[in-house]
Amino acid sequence: MSAHDHARRVARAALARSVIDVPDFPEPGIVFKDISPLLADHDAFTAVIEALAASGRDGSGATVVDKVVGMEARGFILAAPVALSLGCGFVPVRKAGKLPRETHAVSYALEYGEATLELHRDAISPGERVLLVDDVLATGGTVHATTQLVEQCGGTTVGVAVLMELGFLDGRAAVGDVPLDSLMTI
Repeated sequence: MSAHDHARRVARAALARSVIDVPDFPEPGIVFKDISPLLADHDAFTAVIEALAASGRDGSGATVVDKVVGMEARGFILAAPVALSLGCGFVPVRKAGKLPRETHAVSYALEYGEATLELHRDAISPGERVLLVDDVLATGGTVHATTQLVEQCGGTTVGVAVLMELGFLDGRAAVGDVPLDSLMTI
């Protein structure tokens, strides 16, 4: 078993024992996946971070990305330690109006309206290779918009790593040809 496969196996076990389903949150009919217990458990959190970071390494374990981008808000919690593990920089993607300097912006459709994400114009240099990290892949709109922001800076998204994928929503389609690493599919 490769180091990457081992890391994924340990992380999946940590997710299975640490994520709590919260029914009817934030609204009736929704089952929210609470990752707070995972974050509070050092061993589980470490296992998940190492498995996500493996998406930014090649078969020999060498880092193959220049930046790790995390999407607001739970993506920040995961992406920053992934960047530290990989020895590269962390870049936050925020909701509109939250970043203080010049930004690129992309708006995208949600089930209930529209959202806009922003990225500092100088956060990613032309030619840099980027790993996107988030907690959940649902419809893929956030990942697709973030990929567009990376491209506007001149960077290339080389992978997407998420804790959980909601398979019934087919977010993979929005990711396109970018390699997607999901630690758990629901």
